[in-house]
Amino acid sequence: MLGHEGVNRRNRGSAVLINEDKVALIKRTRDGEEYYVFPGGGIEKGESPEQATIREAFEELGVKIDIKEQLGIVEFKGEQHYFIAEMVGGIFGTGEGEEYGKDRNRGRYEPMWIPVAKLDSLDVRPMEIAKRLIERMEI
Repeated sequence: MLGHEGVNRRNRGSAVLINEDKVALIKRTRDGEEYYVFPGGGIEKGESPEQATIREAFEELGVKIDIKEQLGIVEFKGEQHYFIAEMVGGIFGTGEGEEYGKDRNRGRYEPMWIPVAKLDSLDVRPMEIAKRLIERMEI
């Protein structure tokens, strides 16, 4: 799908997975740049944003999740849906999605738990969602 400026558009679903005072993020190292993203990915044909988020959490983190509520939608190369989620099974850090394959040339992916209180001092993308989470947890 192409946007108005010829930019590739793809809608995404992402998990804002909370465990006590921490949130699951993926530390990305790519082209000398280090930043953090919420686990998630593209919505496939026939999937809802929630279904894509559940699938992507399993692929990227190795965990089963329940969606609790939508935290927000960010418009960036398509609609990015962010959902508050809870881990209900699996082992964190055992994801086997394509981003972990040896054939990928898109940098490193490292799942980790980050204290919500530290989000505003990191390069979290999108920062708008990190700020909503900080406000929600009243940190």
